[in-house]
Amino acid sequence: MVSSSAQLIFLCFFILFSATATTATDHIVGANKGWNPSINYTLWANNQTFYVGDLISFRYQKTQYNVFEVNQTGYDNCITEGALGNWTSGKDFIPLNETKRYYFICGNGQCFNGMKVTILVHPLPPPPSGSIAANSTPSGSAAPVVFHKGLVGLRAFVLAFASIWFGSGWI
Repeated sequence: MVSSSAQLIFLCFFILFSATATTATDHIVGANKGWNPSINYTLWANNQTFYVGDLISFRYQKTQYNVFEVNQTGYDNCITEGALGNWTSGKDFIPLNETKRYYFICGNGQCFNGMKVTILVHPLPPPPSGSIAANSTPSGSAAPVVFHKGLVGLRAFVLAFASIWFGSGWI
């Protein structure tokens, strides 16, 4: 049986890692309208903030539409020549791994009907000062640990380790 102090420690770890480690945001293009012609994707994109590590996902009928990542020329002229990526599943999840402007179009002619979107991906914002780690550390102490957005694996590992540790009666 696990002691109440062990349960309290586990609860503290859980709260700590739930509060500090965040997950990536999945931006669903067009929200509930999905990836379809005659939707103002510029307006949709302007109401989003994209960060490195986020996802952009396209939901559409796979027999009718697709998604191509293109350069600015491809975006402006609705052409797929030299495309950087091509998705056709109807539920496409695309990781945004770089700080840059991305350009996406539908490659079956619907780009001319508005099925195109461009987004700007920003670097991760710095953590709030004082909430996760101190700005300086005393001499001889370990460096502060700062958890960046997307480090879900570390949180899962710590939670799994803590549950094994406390659930096995080692303490």
